[in-house]
Amino acid sequence: MIELRNVKKRYGTRCALDISEFHIEQGEQMAIIGPNGSGKSTLLRMLAGTIRQDEGEVRLGNLTHGEIGYLPQKPYAFDFSVQKNVELALQGEHQSKHMAQVALERVGLEHLKNARANRLSGGETQRMALARVIARPRKLLLLDEPTASADIQAMETIECALLDYIQQTGCTLVFSSHAPAQALRLSNMTLALDTGKIGEFGETEQVLHRPQAESTRLFLRHWNV
Repeated sequence: MIELRNVKKRYGTRCALDISEFHIEQGEQMAIIGPNGSGKSTLLRMLAGTIRQDEGEVRLGNLTHGEIGYLPQKPYAFDFSVQKNVELALQGEHQSKHMAQVALERVGLEHLKNARANRLSGGETQRMALARVIARPRKLLLLDEPTASADIQAMETIECALLDYIQQTGCTLVFSSHAPAQALRLSNMTLALDTGKIGEFGETEQVLHRPQAESTRLFLRHWNV
């Protein structure tokens, strides 16, 4: 489904991403881990099309824009109701109101559907933004730290919503996380980035419990996986 060849992305003189060859299979659930500055957000933004690579090719098969759902690390909220914010992603759908309500129920925000979206807490805003992404069927979900602002209960709600959505749609999931334990819960494959390059890639269980690369071992030593 996704293929990268000789991809480079620079910010000034710094090379934020340098991937010679990489592909993601359809239906895969892939976590991206690594320290700050390793290129996780840059890779997701490039796949989502919000930035372009400076060199190389990024191929997304035959996916259309509407088949890709992207959740940035800092989601946005417009100054109207929570429900209306979710319905923005459903323009042209005959049952947009019902679909928005179902999505809000999935993320545990149905009780706030009439609240002003720009007055939500950070964690609530993140859940609302996720509801906007999963309100319709997608073939590819790109999520940048989807539980970064969530407490433990909200994190569990988000993870359950994602697993249910994947089971129902069969979509491909690519997400970044600072929590290796979350990668174990949500992914079958894990990509470990190291200063913009691929440090390690493989089955999540192997990468997290038996890492081969020194950079992966150094990152994971700070976590209880």
